[in-house]
Formats: sequence, C-alpha cells, structure tokens
Amino acid sequence: MPNPAYVAVDWGTSSFRLWLIGADGSVLAERRSGEGMTTAAKTGFSEVLAGHLAAISAPAELPVIVCGMAGARQGWVEAGYIDVPASLSSILSGAVSVPGESRDVRILPGLAQRDAAAPDVMRGEETQLLGALGSASKGMQSVCMPGTHSKWVHVSDGKVIGFSTFMTGELFDAITKHTILTHAVAGAEDQPADAAAFEAAVATAFKQPALASNLIFTARSGQLLHGISAAAAQAKLSGTLIGLEIAGALQNAGKDAAITLVASGRLQTLYERAFHTLSLAFNAIDADAAVRGGLSAAAQAIWPN
Repeated sequence: MPNPAYVAVDWGTSSFRLWLIGADGSVLAERRSGEGMTTAAKTGFSEVLAGHLAAISAPAELPVIVCGMAGARQGWVEAGYIDVPASLSSILSGAVSVPGESRDVRILPGLAQRDAAAPDVMRGEETQLLGALGSASKGMQSVCMPGTHSKWVHVSDGKVIGFSTFMTGELFDAITKHTILTHAVAGAEDQPADAAAFEAAVATAFKQPALASNLIFTARSGQLLHGISAAAAQAKLSGTLIGLEIAGALQNAGKDAAITLVASGRLQTLYERAFHTLSLAFNAIDADAAVRGGLSAAAQAIWPN
C-alpha cells in the first residue's frame, strides 16, 4: 500500500466527505457523514475533523486540504472569494491556513461574480470545476453542476468568465413539501418513475420558459382532470424545473460552448435524460472524482514534494 500523502475534504452545508490520498493518488480511506457546516459550527470544526482523522489513523503530520463551506464567513476560517473573470489556476494559490492546528490545514477560496445585475457566488463547486476541466482547458465550456443550488459555469480557455446559480433542487423540495403540489406527489416514491412525463416536461419548459408557474401548476391540474399518477406529477415537476434551468443557463453560454455535466447518482441520470431529450451533446464526469481531482491539484500546488 502506498504511503499517505495528504487528506482531502469536501465540507458542504449539510455533508462532510473525507478521503485519505496516497502518494500515487489512490484513495486509501474514505469517510462520509452529515456533519456539514451547520453541525460543525455548533460542535466545532476542529473536533469534527479530528474525529474523522482518528478513525482512519491519519499520521499526525499529514496535511489537509479543504474545500466548501468550511471557508464561508460563518464557517471555520473565512477563505474569501476570487473575483471572476479568473483563471482556474488562481484557485490553487488562494488557499488560507487554519491557525492553531497541529497539522497544516488549508481551505480553498470560492468564486464571486460581482456584476451588480447578476451577482453570484460559489464555494466548493470551483474545486469540482478545477478537477473536471484542469487549469489548462481549451475552448468554450459550459459546465453544469446539479444540486440543491445548481451551478452553470462558463469557461473560456481555462478562465472562468461567468456563472449562474439555479435553485432547482431547493425549489423542488419546497414546492413538493409546502404547496398544493404536496397532494399531487403524495405516494410517488412507491410508484415506478415516469420517464415519459419527465421528458415531455423538460421539452415544454425549455421551449416555453415564460410559462414557468403555469407549467408547474399543471402537475396538479393534470392529476385532477386527467388522472395522472403521483409519479407522473413528480416527474412533471422535476422535468419542468430542470428544463427551465437549462433554458436559462444556455442563454448565457457561447453558441459553440461544449457542455460538461459534473454529477453522480440520481442527479446524473436525470440531467443526462434531460440533455438527451433536448438533443444536447455533453460529456459527463463523476462529481466525486472531480472534487478529488481539484483537491489533488491544490495539494500538489501547495505541497509539491
């Protein structure tokens, strides 16, 4: 087994992921938990990290590279933002040290778009972006990173020229739990997924985004008047929101931009289906592999031996 080289951590709002990385780049150990920033802010970031490091028997001198919400203002140590337009390589040099730790712990910065008409921020996704494209990527790229808050990032020859956040996942959760559509989707998890309803909704929303709130309501009215199932109503809502997201994102993309999807699991399946429905060519990269790749690039830049 190769010797451990460093520890990589992706610290989200509600999730914690840690990998022990060997000198050859292999994953020697992995830890996952729900101890995201919200929990760690109460129990202590240092204590949470120390518990996971002890669980994998990480050597005391092993350095740690962190991305995500641990670097937020309300996180462990504020890592700040790098303003776009910015090269992907600038992420590598923006890490801040965590004081008072017995080992070297660095937290990567986020990205900020300070345009008064379209202000936006990201924290954690910039590391996925670096791992997905590399700091020397060529041509125009539109990178889609789905999630609670989906990010679409426009990159030209290794420089981030702009990005947009879409609250797709959070809207889906809020609508299905706190609106009249709660009744429409009740029991959907016990029924087979309705791919046809999803694809039809994606296509309609992409073509007619101005009808957004009307299209959302048809998940309910279609059930009342035409008896569509709870699974179809859920698929219709999901497809509508994703179709709206893609329509909005591509408004800001260069006409020759290649789409890169950085996702995993259920979200990867949904977005791939949406892109196929809209006849949009894309390249898919696993989200975990991307964030590890970005953290690895940062670790090699900070500790090059």
